[in-house]
Amino acid sequence: MSKEAEWNRRYNIGVDSIDNAHRKLFSIVRKLIYLEKDENNGQWACAEGVKYFKSYAIEHFTDEEAYMRSVGYEGYEMHKRLHDDMRYKTLPALEKDLTRSGYSQGSVHHFLGICLGWLTAHIMIEDRAITGKVQNRWRKDKAGENMEALEDALADTIEEIFRLQIEIVSEHYSGEHFGNCMVDQLTWRSEDGKRVQIFLILEEALVLRTVSAMLDMPLNKVDKLVMNAVRQLSLQIADRVGVHLHLHSHYQLESNHLITPQQFHQAFDNEYIDYSLLLNTGTGYFAFCIKNC
Repeated sequence: MSKEAEWNRRYNIGVDSIDNAHRKLFSIVRKLIYLEKDENNGQWACAEGVKYFKSYAIEHFTDEEAYMRSVGYEGYEMHKRLHDDMRYKTLPALEKDLTRSGYSQGSVHHFLGICLGWLTAHIMIEDRAITGKVQNRWRKDKAGENMEALEDALADTIEEIFRLQIEIVSEHYSGEHFGNCMVDQLTWRSEDGKRVQIFLILEEALVLRTVSAMLDMPLNKVDKLVMNAVRQLSLQIADRVGVHLHLHSHYQLESNHLITPQQFHQAFDNEYIDYSLLLNTGTGYFAFCIKNC
């Protein structure tokens, strides 16, 4: 992860104040990675580093938003919503996870992986779009009434299947790495050829806990049995949430198979995602993405 936190010239968007702030954020994350590796630093040092990252990131968002307004950037409203999602949902949820776990190794990895992944993707796409270098990813925003209904459906489903309560970490999940995961891709097709794809990204800790409970036996590694169980669990989740999306009345299930994280990122990066949620179950993280093709 420390290599991923190295600043690279390709992150420059050509606005000095913004580029300097981005370099600073990468520097803070890099220091946090080294703090986490050093057992002598302890919880206090990590807590102070997290607090500093959050404070600087929020200050940077304010400055960047002022710059976007000053140049009349057309994508300002959507860009600000991404900042607000990070400000008011992701960072508080990650901080809560850290505090609740006593800055456990898992919660620190969640924080670093999600913040570093978000920062990298945001700079490379959304921030570079400010200066016209690329097109922004979130051309439309489904957050709002539809998102709330989807979140409610997911919360009910996860509670029923996993017996766990969820907490929303992000309503604009961008494919950030949050640990060792399994990815299931389900595809539905309508009679006129339209497709809906659902991606479920489940942290292995959550998968192993759930399948162990189902079988009433301890499992500590992903094998063929676990992979088959994940496909069935994913189908159950998608079926329940699919009622909300009217999938069953208009589409037929075409495929359900596990894909690699690399294949997921390729699908995620190449096309527009309609809904993209990141959730914390208390046992592991879980992402749920929907793409209309």
